Amino acid sequence: MEKENQIFGIRSIIEAINAGAAIDKVFIQSDTQSDLMQELMKVMKKNSINFSYVPVEKLNRLTPNNHQGAVATIAPISFVKLETLIDTVLSRSVGSGKMPLFLILDQLSDARNFGAIIRTAECTGVDGIIVQKTGAAPVNGDTVKTSAGAVFNVPICKVDHIKDAIFYLQGSGIKTVAATEKTDQNIYDISLNEPVAIIMGSEDRGINPSVLKIVDEKAKLPMFGSIGSLNVSVACGAFLYETVRQRQ
Repeated sequence: MEKENQIFGIRSIIEAINAGAAIDKVFIQSDTQSDLMQELMKVMKKNSINFSYVPVEKLNRLTPNNHQGAVATIAPISFVKLETLIDTVLSRSVGSGKMPLFLILDQLSDARNFGAIIRTAECTGVDGIIVQKTGAAPVNGDTVKTSAGAVFNVPICKVDHIKDAIFYLQGSGIKTVAATEKTDQNIYDISLNEPVAIIMGSEDRGINPSVLKIVDEKAKLPMFGSIGSLNVSVACGAFLYETVRQRQ
């Protein structure tokens, strides 16, 4: 983690959140209890800040300073609002003729997978990536490095709830397609040559069942080996390039 992209100390983190800093994630020492820590927890929950409990050894590795049991990372990018992202993309598509393409990541948690996906998204013309505020992979140095800098070229939007984002996309005339093995439909049998948002799930659990209930279509990749699944960034690349193929 780059030192210039972190804040350490409970009071400093509280003040940064209240000041509207772009806090990406807060690491909390798992065995720390104090009134000030309770105040931090309240502020984080009120502002939907992503956080996780970690052993003190991890915090000591992050900073040599007196962290007081809390270290926060600041995102190296600015996030865009969902409404602004969709309105901008739809308006631009009218003049350019480019078919809108969005990517939704449901609880993806690995920063390097996130970076690899962002890199592929940039190469395939994705107009914006939508993630959830809590539980999502951080945008940190690993993300930036793995994306080969593409993180600075693709708009990223953080939302409170993935389901609300899907409803908004659908209401804007954008078809939502979930990448899941829980379907008989093959990716090569559905139309992607229209405004579409592709939804990818987490590394271990896939897409949330409540999300699967509201999408327009579900699709899977054909598998011929003994291993039942692909790495999520590889699967995402296959979905995005099938979209490119259909649109050529």
